[in-house]
Amino acid sequence: MKLSTKGRYGVRMMIDLAAHYGEGPVLLREVAKRQEISEKYLSNLINPLKAMGLIEATRGVHGGYVLGKAPTEITMKEIIEVLEGPLCLVDCVEKPAVCNRTPFCIARDLWSEAAEGMSKVLGKYTLADMAMRQKTKRENLTNDNYMI
Repeated sequence: MKLSTKGRYGVRMMIDLAAHYGEGPVLLREVAKRQEISEKYLSNLINPLKAMGLIEATRGVHGGYVLGKAPTEITMKEIIEVLEGPLCLVDCVEKPAVCNRTPFCIARDLWSEAAEGMSKVLGKYTLADMAMRQKTKRENLTNDNYMI
């Protein structure tokens, strides 16, 4: 299973907004530039995130986008589920009626456990966690690039 570009870019955009949380609205073109993602592509991700209350938009001269909740209250799981749909590897895990083998299928148990693991990991990390990890990683890169 692979995450689509929608999920990957959406996560990057949300981490960027978290990194600038409390600074006021952020222009989408600034996020696009920092993340090296097309502004047009990012604009397609706004509506589903806005509909779920993860992003708020402000119009006008000082407009832009802010997180709809504090970064500590938004998990990576929420973002992925909004942009990608349920964390389900195969249909029969979420909808057992789609397969007549469900009652005795051991493979279904494996897919179910794998989805639970993915859900647990993504639910464990908040945007605040990810923004802090990003900051630390960038600082470590800067500190490692010294010359004598």
